[in-house]
Amino acid sequence: MKFLNKPLIAVSAIIFALAMFRLLPHWPNVSPIAAMALFGGVYFTDKRIAFIVPFAALLLSDMVLGLHSSMIFVYVGFALTVVIGFALKNRICLTNTAFAVVASSVLFFLLTNFGAWLTSGIYTKTAEGLMQAYVAGLPFFQNSLLGNVVYAAVIFGAYHVFQKKVTGLDQPVL
Repeated sequence: MKFLNKPLIAVSAIIFALAMFRLLPHWPNVSPIAAMALFGGVYFTDKRIAFIVPFAALLLSDMVLGLHSSMIFVYVGFALTVVIGFALKNRICLTNTAFAVVASSVLFFLLTNFGAWLTSGIYTKTAEGLMQAYVAGLPFFQNSLLGNVVYAAVIFGAYHVFQKKVTGLDQPVL
């Protein structure tokens, strides 16, 4: 059956497992969000599935964690990270993957802190207020970058090893 191939199941399981890590106690913003999106963008051949599976995993974990007024910015950043994963596809090496992780982390930081500035009511709606939002978000960016680097290194590295060791994982994923 076309939809029940080993790589599809393996990549989907990894993404859903990463989403579950968001539910465990962790340092603020040290989570696998970018890793999930990048991994889906790289390994799913069908672009619809590359968005659907990671978004479903993210939404399920968000339903447990709770939603907030700037979620749209989180989801736009997540979608753009999937697109960065598309650009990384067939170009996976340490340098390119590291660049994709950093780029997606910066993009996510810029979008979500812009969203906090726009929707929270904490900051004045001026350039100075926007800069205050970005400065206030720097400790979270540092943690987010750390989480993205660690989770991406583990899953991309582990999946590369598994592709060589497990029969059928070297096939394209839908």
